[in-house]
Amino acid sequence: MNYKDLEVWQVAKELSVNIHKMSLNLPKFEMYEEGSQIRRSSKSIRSNIVEGYGRRRYKNEFIRFITFSIASTDETIDHLETLNETESLTNKELFNSLLERANLLDKKLIRFLEAVESQHLSEK
Repeated sequence: MNYKDLEVWQVAKELSVNIHKMSLNLPKFEMYEEGSQIRRSSKSIRSNIVEGYGRRRYKNEFIRFITFSIASTDETIDHLETLNETESLTNKELFNSLLERANLLDKKLIRFLEAVESQHLSEK
C-alpha cells in the first residue's frame, strides 16, 4: 500500500486538478492573484497527505501533516468562495461542484485524522 491507495489522496488529487483547470479560465487579473493562491492551496492538500504518509511511522508527524491538509482544504474553500463572491468565477455550476467536492474532502480528512489519532492512542 502507498499514499495513492488512500481515498483522501485520490479525492485531493482530483480536486487539485479540477481547480487548476478552473483557475486557468479566470479573468487575467485573477490569474496571478486569487488564481495562484487557490492553485497552491489545493495542491498543498495532497502534498501534505503524501508527506504525512511518508512519516506515518511517527504518528505525531502523520497527524501534524493531516492537520495541515485540513487547513489547506479550508483555505481552498475560502478562495473558492472569494472567487464566487467577486464574480471572478462566473460558472455557478462549476463553483457548486468544486465547493461540494472540497467540503466532502474536508469531512473525509477530519474522519481520517480521527482514525489516525484513535489508532495512535490505542498503541500507547
